[in-house]
Amino acid sequence: MNLLTKARDIRLIPIDRIEVLNTRDRNPDIFFEISENIKEIGLKKPITVTPRPGEDGAERYLLVCGEGRLRTFQENGEHRIPALVVSVSDEDAFVMSLAENIARRRAKPMERIADLALLRKQGYSTKEIAEKTGLTLQYLQEILLLLDKGEERLIVAVERRVIPLSTALVIFRSGDNDTAMQTALQDAYESGELRGRQLMDARSLIQRRNLLGRSTTKGTPRKQSDVSSVSLVRAYQKEVQRQQMLVRKASFAQQKLLFIVGALRELLADENFVNLLRAEGLDTLPRYLADRMA
Repeated sequence: MNLLTKARDIRLIPIDRIEVLNTRDRNPDIFFEISENIKEIGLKKPITVTPRPGEDGAERYLLVCGEGRLRTFQENGEHRIPALVVSVSDEDAFVMSLAENIARRRAKPMERIADLALLRKQGYSTKEIAEKTGLTLQYLQEILLLLDKGEERLIVAVERRVIPLSTALVIFRSGDNDTAMQTALQDAYESGELRGRQLMDARSLIQRRNLLGRSTTKGTPRKQSDVSSVSLVRAYQKEVQRQQMLVRKASFAQQKLLFIVGALRELLADENFVNLLRAEGLDTLPRYLADRMA
């Protein structure tokens, strides 16, 4: 970031003079891994702080990046830590801290998106957020749209690469129209946008979203009374419609195959056409198609 080009130097600073600017919960397993790596090979990358005058006249520091490293040093009984000291405003320090969290490879999906929303709440435009975080403008516009509509379940699926963002938008825009949703998913699969397991994952996601709601927050599933005989019948009817649509697609595909087989039979009955195929080395057929021809 351009912010880091401002006045800076590396110092060994007292840990008790550092204030965490944007604290957050850490995954215990990941924190343990960070701690073990630091014990084995030392601190490869210093933390980043910005200085501020303390009430006692001595300099204090706001932590910008490196909370996990700082905690590891504290737990190991260290009193000082190498730090990159940058001279930035409170606002820039806050933005740098959020951008660091967004860039973390192991950040929780909703943490990353919440940080993006927080930047927007601070008054930054989507374009400015894209410049500060390195994310594309289109991605930000679409993911924040899902956030605004409370589509946490879809966001988590996108961030974990269960489904592409375009598919999440299709699901969102289909609303409660299950037929339109299933048709869109089938089209995405046939176009190659959804591949293999992704189609099954997408359908499973839709079922959980319909049953548990759009939010992933624990303790907010739909009330048991909502899962009534009426809702079960509705779910059954939707599944019947989906199966009927698949049957129609399969029937259409079979008709196309029969047309192709009939056309090939007529062509192969033409001796001149067969001689031409032999001359071009195209006189063999896939086994399945040859069996149908027989």
